[in-house]
Amino acid sequence: MRIEVKGRHMEVTDDLREAVAKRFARVGRQVSEHAQLEIELSEEQNPSIPDRYVASATLHLKGVTLRAQEASPEMLHSIHEIAEDVRRQVKRHRELRRKRSRTRRLVARYRGREA
Repeated sequence: MRIEVKGRHMEVTDDLREAVAKRFARVGRQVSEHAQLEIELSEEQNPSIPDRYVASATLHLKGVTLRAQEASPEMLHSIHEIAEDVRRQVKRHRELRRKRSRTRRLVARYRGREA
């Protein structure tokens, strides 16, 4: 999986890149190596907003795009939350694909016996 980390209104440090890579390593094992993950880290400029660190993730898979966005007072917490959201979405997507292929195989087997 290819990971691209961008920053808006803030500089993306090596520590943040490492945190993103560490958090999304689990997701990377479940998807294709051709999948592309775009992470956008931003900081709200308004000081009255308590959850000022926003992290957005877009995972491009074959045939589907998964998105997640989280905001919190700390950037690392936002990264952790979007990693969990994307992991949950990938798991659900994989289960749906497995059910679909199992159903198709069963229907093909059933039709083959009747014919």
